Parts: sequence; structure tokens; C-alpha cells
Amino acid sequence: MPEIFEQYAVLTVRDLSRMCTVETREIVELVEEGILNVAVNEAGEWQFSGEALRRARLALRLHRDLEVNLAGVALALQLMAEIDGLRRAIERGGVPS
Repeated sequence: MPEIFEQYAVLTVRDLSRMCTVETREIVELVEEGILNVAVNEAGEWQFSGEALRRARLALRLHRDLEVNLAGVALALQLMAEIDGLRRAIERGGVPS
């Protein structure tokens, strides 16, 4: 079920901050650091995918619980995504490039 939400959800910055129980400025900081991707609608409002919710929660946990700075969080998330990609390639029987 979470995959369906992540695929189809469209969240505002206010939605995302409420669902992550943080102030809006913390979501803005995640965007500024490149941790979250944002789309801008016709009205100029930020919109996020459901995947951004999962990513924001993980980023905020790393930042808060492990006291990793936001640049470190961005790097950690990038490395985690690369590891996931390598695992998927191995599971498909392919050789990672």
C-alpha cells in the first residue's frame, strides 16, 4: 500500500511538514540541500511526491537521531540509493556497472 501512496500522492510543503511533524522551514532546508525534489505548480506552490514523504522522514531521522548535518544526510541518502540499485541488479542476475 505505501508504494501506491508514494506513486500517486501530491503533497504541499504544509502537508509534508505536518506529516513529518516539523516546521515548514525544515522542509525548505531539505529542498535547499538537494535532499528533496520539488515541483512547482501553476500557482507557484511547491509540490512533493509521496516518495518525498518517505525520504523526508528518513532524512529527518538521520539528522535528529544521529546528529548528521544536512550535507551528510544528502550523501548518506545518495549512497543508500546506490546500494539499493546494486542489490536490485544483483537480484535480477545482472552485473552492476
